[in-house]
Amino acid sequence: MTGSPSQSRIGFKSRLGFGASGIGTLYRNVTEKQAAEVLAKAYEGGIRYFDSAPLYGHGLSEIRLGTFLRTIDRKLVTVSTKVGRYMVPPYGEKVDYGLWASPLRLKPVFDYSYSGTMRSLEQSASRLGISDFDLIYIHDVDLFTHGDAYERRFNEAIEGCFRALADLRKAGHVKAIGVGVNESDVATRFIKACAIDAVMMAGRYTLLDRGAEADLLPEAARQGVEIVVAGIFNSGILATGPASTTATFDYGVPPDDIVARAKKIEAICIRHGIPLQAAAIQFPLRNKQISAAVLGMSRPERIAENLGWSQLTIPAELWSEIDDVFSFSKA
Repeated sequence: MTGSPSQSRIGFKSRLGFGASGIGTLYRNVTEKQAAEVLAKAYEGGIRYFDSAPLYGHGLSEIRLGTFLRTIDRKLVTVSTKVGRYMVPPYGEKVDYGLWASPLRLKPVFDYSYSGTMRSLEQSASRLGISDFDLIYIHDVDLFTHGDAYERRFNEAIEGCFRALADLRKAGHVKAIGVGVNESDVATRFIKACAIDAVMMAGRYTLLDRGAEADLLPEAARQGVEIVVAGIFNSGILATGPASTTATFDYGVPPDDIVARAKKIEAICIRHGIPLQAAAIQFPLRNKQISAAVLGMSRPERIAENLGWSQLTIPAELWSEIDDVFSFSKA
């Protein structure tokens, strides 16, 4: 399933994408050598879509991806990054590095204004070493990130980010504009508010959570907006299995109903002799509306595993039984 989708107007070079958060040291330290190796393995395995963001390692991910891009023909890959934050020196201010194990010691600044968008892209261009962008996502304009400030940030993103990116798209410097969020209702609102080309939907169209089916997917089909899915393991529970003591859902402790649903789905997979991870990867890609699925990877051995799982033959009966799990929960 690494092949390019024929329906993609954006022109993704592969349906499986490499999410570069891991090489930005999400959860664990990753050395320069390890980052270079995992990127090379992904490319050798046929992955031709690479996604990053200024937030990932506070610039480190883009630097490492940029180093790799200079070793290949840029025309052979699709590259996306994001706007909404830029990096500044903290000048002695204490910085919360959150989930990043060993990021650059820079401070991220939220800025969805026109000038802030341009500043973010200038920094990304320098780190990535490229002057053209296939796809730029407006990043994290959602309730989870901004809380009470969400409405103000949303309006700022429409008037600032989108207007800046639309000008760059018109001038031919940006091929496509997207929105990258974890909330399907927010993504749907963006589609209705402005002429975007794509949505990166994290965690809401997965084997475990189909929230995007209610609003985003129908609206995207009406508007001709392409969908890229991310967070297909729901931050961990579909990768480790629901019984794991380290299992997470949306970067936190999984709620009881989610664990129960995951156990039912895992039992179906076991009954058919299919790894849970294989079903998680292939589920969104069965839908022709999904242009690409981005997987975060930071270990070389994970490349071969994920590619193998993506190509495993899964019987139709498994999908029918999993559909029944969701049908029962809605009844």
